[in-house]
Amino acid sequence: MVPVVNEKKRQLVFVHGRSQQGRDPVAAKKEWVDALREGLRKAGRELPIDETDIRFPFYGDTLIGMIEGRSGDDLANVIVMGTEEDDRERRFLEAVLREVKDQAGVTDEQVREVNQAELVEMGIQNSAPVLALLRAINEYLPGLGGALISAVTHDVYVYLHNGRIAERIDDGVSEAMSSDRENVVVAHSLGSVVAYRLISERARESAWKVPRLITVGSPLGIRAINGSLGATRHPAAVGEWMNAYDPADVVALRPLSAPWFAVDPAVKNNGGVDNEFDDHHGIRGYLGDPAVAEWVYQALTAP
Repeated sequence: MVPVVNEKKRQLVFVHGRSQQGRDPVAAKKEWVDALREGLRKAGRELPIDETDIRFPFYGDTLIGMIEGRSGDDLANVIVMGTEEDDRERRFLEAVLREVKDQAGVTDEQVREVNQAELVEMGIQNSAPVLALLRAINEYLPGLGGALISAVTHDVYVYLHNGRIAERIDDGVSEAMSSDRENVVVAHSLGSVVAYRLISERARESAWKVPRLITVGSPLGIRAINGSLGATRHPAAVGEWMNAYDPADVVALRPLSAPWFAVDPAVKNNGGVDNEFDDHHGIRGYLGDPAVAEWVYQALTAP
């Protein structure tokens, strides 16, 4: 196969999600590029641009300040054991967990059955609903549940409500965007929230052109999250917006479509991804999907 010449001189910008802290940025970028190459191979394609045309803004070490070095497994307990100042975040997490429960078809009766034993309070009176929901989700969504959604929700909450951290992340990603070249943006998990808000707020003044935005494993379909972003809209700088999700990915709770995420023009959703990794949320499974890789290829080579 003869590689396609990047006549448009488009660049590819990857916007990562959580669990990157402490990693070597070069190794992290290589994981994404290798996964994309695998997806392209499955689609009968080759990477149509040089790797120097791929930007990977790394903000993982900023995220470590969000989670204070704790693992996803104990993060929910960190939230519910917090001070009274953390009450807003607990309510935010509870709202997300209720959406996950309802979307998965877990009933209130099932929540009560899982929580027949007396709940142990951890210093905050309204921590009990969060713990009850986490237990039910872990019971009825094994391998998917509470730890992952709690960790991603925490990162999103801090990004949306901590101006200092948000500014550091936004400035770092902005440096990877080009005003002279078109930017094909692929954003995963929390990165989709970052990319959506950043492009919506800064593209016009920065003269960014984004012929295609591709989001994967995105939590933007969760009302508790997109409601914190104000009115949903299709960023003016974005030509096409494509969104891929694995139906078993608890973070990508819903497609980005009405009534959960109604924008005009509408997002093109692909719910046919079968992410082969244990949590169904990993970037390798998304970029390794031939349909997602084809989206990237077409965006980079379109006339």
